[in-house]
Amino acid sequence: MGNDDGRTRQMWHLLEPLHAVLYYAPEVFEEMKALGYDADDRWPSYFPLRAAPLGAAGPRRVASAFYNFSPHMVAEHIPAAWDIAPPDAVLAARTRGIDRAYRALFGAATESPDLAEAAALARRAAEAAPTEGRPLAAANAELPWPRQPHLVLWHAATILREHRGDGHLAALLTAGLDPVEALVSFAAIGAAPTEVFASRGWSEPAWAAARERLSARGLLNPDGTATDTGRALRAEVERHTDELATAPWQTLGPESTARLADLLDPLWLTTLGSGLLPRENTLGIGKI
Repeated sequence: MGNDDGRTRQMWHLLEPLHAVLYYAPEVFEEMKALGYDADDRWPSYFPLRAAPLGAAGPRRVASAFYNFSPHMVAEHIPAAWDIAPPDAVLAARTRGIDRAYRALFGAATESPDLAEAAALARRAAEAAPTEGRPLAAANAELPWPRQPHLVLWHAATILREHRGDGHLAALLTAGLDPVEALVSFAAIGAAPTEVFASRGWSEPAWAAARERLSARGLLNPDGTATDTGRALRAEVERHTDELATAPWQTLGPESTARLADLLDPLWLTTLGSGLLPRENTLGIGKI
């Protein structure tokens, strides 16, 4: 991995938790509950919160954009989510929820010069992210920018996260990994326990069939762990993903990117130390 790719991956690790607060913060759950969503489980709010920038999209479009969720799981929540509240109401609720969540997490730091500087740098990077062929990044980039620095930071982190995520799907497709194979192959290299990946809603027969397909390609051992070829393929997927995510950081430049990394570090530590986010996740990041 080159220096650019290493920095690109570092910025993902720093920004991903700041974005992911949306799906775990009690303040966001409260806002969604006020709209009528079930707040006892994260999934009834997760799907509308993440999909709302796409508009009132149907299950096929949402499953396509999210990729690794079972279409059956998506269909349990979409389009029923739009019967509870329209996308515009969900977008307003997520802004209110993140405002409250960030203030609870970061306290006085939400008004600090350092956070304002981080927000400005992150916005410059997000505005430089190309959105061609990247539906979730494009949908979030079309939304108006908030005015308050802590909300600017979250919005920028979200655009950059979805920009990388959209590129990751392109890398998976190039590697010939369908949605469930992508999860099985990632579990096979020990990114997280298989039980963590079960949260994506695939049935045991679908998981087993994907293991058989990957084994036939020489990517899995009989015990379900990755072969050397399987590990090499996953390494290539990650390398390609990093390569496709470099544009915002190349535009921002090495000095400004390094400065942003320094500014984000205490926010990252606070977020991970809060206990809001799961210590094991399907991305294989976010541990301290």
